[in-house]
Amino acid sequence: MEVLSSIAQGFMSLFTAGGKTFTGWVTGIIPMIVCLLTFMNSIIKLVGEDRVNRFTAKLTKHAILRYTLMPMIGLIFLGNPMGYSVMRFCEEKDKPAMFDVVATFAHPVTGLFPHANAGELFVYMGIATGIKELGLPLGDLAIRYFIAGIVLCAIRGYITQGIYLHLTAAERG
Repeated sequence: MEVLSSIAQGFMSLFTAGGKTFTGWVTGIIPMIVCLLTFMNSIIKLVGEDRVNRFTAKLTKHAILRYTLMPMIGLIFLGNPMGYSVMRFCEEKDKPAMFDVVATFAHPVTGLFPHANAGELFVYMGIATGIKELGLPLGDLAIRYFIAGIVLCAIRGYITQGIYLHLTAAERG
């Protein structure tokens, strides 16, 4: 009987933990995202939606800028997860690759801009600890991590875009 009771308590504790996580989101990240969305939309309204759309249309027109500069702008200024909102300015056919690129860049950006993805800072700090123990400078690591991330984003953007276009062409007939 105690075994069944323990199993039932363990099962219920799973839902209790889920409830605590959900409460954390409701009181933490969701209000932050709403505030960031409000701020971003306010800036767009102040600058002018046409100006912002023209500027981003120029950036997203060229794949190299779309897959390098746009994720940087989104994550450095808006952070994760709000950085994904830069996809708003992309054509539908470009959005799958942009999602891949922003998700990829959310990690290398933390070395120079820890606020951009504080949730992944532990990954960078783990690597940085090893570099520090070797007596090597952390600035070089952060810059190399950032540059490698940009290069990887460009490569992944082109590859994901190609895969997406190939799959949608095959789907159409």
